[in-house]
Amino acid sequence: MSVAGEFEALYGAAPEGVWAAPGRVNLIGEYTDFNDGFVMPLALPHTAVAAVSRRADGVLRVHSADVEGGVVRLDVAALDPRTAADAGWAAYPAGVVWALREAGHPVTGADVHLASTVPTGAGLSSSAALEVVTALALNDLFGLGLSRPELAVLAQRAENAFVGVPCGVMDQMASACAIEGHALFLDTRDLSYRQVPFDLAAQGLRLLVVDTRVKHALGDGAYAERRAGCEAGARALGVRALREVPYVQLPDSLARLSEESVRRYVRHVVSDNHRVERTIALLDAGDAAAVGPVLTEGHASLRDDLRVSCPELDLVVEAANAAGALGARMTGGGFGGSAVVLVPEERAESVAAAVEKAFAGAGFAAPGIFPAVPSAGARRE
Repeated sequence: MSVAGEFEALYGAAPEGVWAAPGRVNLIGEYTDFNDGFVMPLALPHTAVAAVSRRADGVLRVHSADVEGGVVRLDVAALDPRTAADAGWAAYPAGVVWALREAGHPVTGADVHLASTVPTGAGLSSSAALEVVTALALNDLFGLGLSRPELAVLAQRAENAFVGVPCGVMDQMASACAIEGHALFLDTRDLSYRQVPFDLAAQGLRLLVVDTRVKHALGDGAYAERRAGCEAGARALGVRALREVPYVQLPDSLARLSEESVRRYVRHVVSDNHRVERTIALLDAGDAAAVGPVLTEGHASLRDDLRVSCPELDLVVEAANAAGALGARMTGGGFGGSAVVLVPEERAESVAAAVEKAFAGAGFAAPGIFPAVPSAGARRE
């Protein structure tokens, strides 16, 4: 049954519309978004789909085809971050309603039915897809007139202030603003962005996503600790954000930092911003293959300086590169989740097989491997 059909079976009437928003994978630029830095995600074909109708009685009803349990019924006037945990998974769409109302937008309730093909816990922004699809649907239905970046910022606020996860804005911007066949070069300071053509097939290349099946939870404190460390580094260096530390001045800047962990975090963020700039230059020059070593270099920084990798992610990079990949790195928040692997087209299957063999040899669960196809951002279906 379609999402619209499931909605009608649940709520007794057809929805006013159906919307979709994708998950994303980040090519390069990790933990830079909350430091006013540069990122380069692309939208995936995997989407969260929402069938939605307005309500005028202050009631929000949400249901997911992917979560056991019935319809969650909430009072929009009583939505409160202090009790958000009580809503469970429904805190993500409910947080969007809360953020919209907090911003003064007249959202008077809704019936929502959701279904998602974005893998959860894989570092592919399943939560951002839920938030963005809800925000876009409500924007359309209530005639709010918000732009895509404005919807992304409200969705981020839902996750930060309502759900309680201190994520940056990259995930929501990628889901809201990406276009097919392109990567999104985003400056998170002012949300300016450029759509960069990303046709790997034309250069005989493929980007693989390897889902390690190791679940991560960004609300567990490790992400927040690194964010706090980056902010401490910016204060110690007298800048508003680490974005302002020039790469050429990195050694001098590190010498001014006394705390070892802060020094590592600063080194990662400043060097990863530089890696995004190098990647853009290579893509603009038509040399996507040369991005491979930049990815591997980025993984080493995430592993050694930020310390957010795990044995499964490290094994993906090691096994893929040994089997002939051009480069690989973990992507997303880390501690599990996924990696990206850049491979020549003719080696894609053998590299994937090598990763699977390495996982089996290490006694790890079999990974999920699929090509990253740059896809369309949020839209009405």
